[in-house]
Amino acid sequence: MLTTYLLYITLGALAGVLAGLLGIGGGLVIVPMLNFAFEAQKFPVEHIQHVALGTSLATIIFTSLSSMRAHHKRGAIDYTAFWRLMPGIILGTYLGAWIASLMSTMWLKALFGVFLYYVATQMLMGIKPKPTRELPGKVGLFGVGNVIGVFSALVGIGGGTLTVPFLSWCNKTMHVAIATAAAVGLPIALSGTAGFVVNGLGVEGIPGPHVGYIYIPAFLGIISMSVLTAPLGAKLAHSLPVDKLKRIFAILLFIVGTRMLWSAFA
Repeated sequence: MLTTYLLYITLGALAGVLAGLLGIGGGLVIVPMLNFAFEAQKFPVEHIQHVALGTSLATIIFTSLSSMRAHHKRGAIDYTAFWRLMPGIILGTYLGAWIASLMSTMWLKALFGVFLYYVATQMLMGIKPKPTRELPGKVGLFGVGNVIGVFSALVGIGGGTLTVPFLSWCNKTMHVAIATAAAVGLPIALSGTAGFVVNGLGVEGIPGPHVGYIYIPAFLGIISMSVLTAPLGAKLAHSLPVDKLKRIFAILLFIVGTRMLWSAFA
C-alpha cells in the first residue's frame, strides 16, 4: 500500500507542475496517468476509465478552489458569466457522469483519446477563436453550461479547455476568460464527483478502498502534492520558454492519445 501511495503522490506532483506551467487543466494530465497506473495495478478493465474520470474530478475540487481563490484576489473573475453558467454546468456535469457510467471503458478511452488530439492540435497550431460577440442571455448560457458540463464529466476535466475558448469568443480578455474558467471548474468538479459517487455505488468489482468511482489512495496521493506543486509550475512559467514547452507537450499528448485509442480498440 505504501508503494501505491508513493506512486500517486508522484503523479500528483507532476500533474501540479504541468498544470501550473502550461496552463492546462489537471484532468488532462491526471486521467491518462491514472489510466496507465490502474492498468499496471491490474484493475478490472471494465472499471479503469470510470475510476480514472471520477477520481480526476474529485481531485479538481481542491485545485480549482486554490486557483479560484488566487484569481478572486486579483479581481479577474467575471461573476456574471460564472453565475449564469453555473446552473447549466451543474446539471450537465451530473448528467455527463450518468452517461459515462453507461458507457464502456473502450468508448470512454476512445473519447478521451480524440479529446487529447483536439487539445494537442490547439497547442501545436496556437489556434485561438476570434472574439466576435457578447455573452448570450441566461437561456443561452444555460445551454452552453450544459454542453461544457456533459463533456467535462465524460473526459474528467475541469472544463477550462472548453470554457476559455467560449469566453474568448464572447469578447472576454484571455486573463478574464482563464480566471472565470478556473472558477467554473469548481461546480464542474463538485457535480461531477457527486455523479461518479452516486453512479458507482453498488457497482461490483471496483478496487478498494473507494467511494463510488472515486479511488481513495489515488485521490489522497494526488491532492497532497498537486496543490503544492501547481504554484511552482506557475512560477516556472515566467522563466521557461512556455510556447516551446507547449509544442513539446502537444506532441506528447498525440502519443498518449494514440496509446489510449490503441488500447481502446486493440
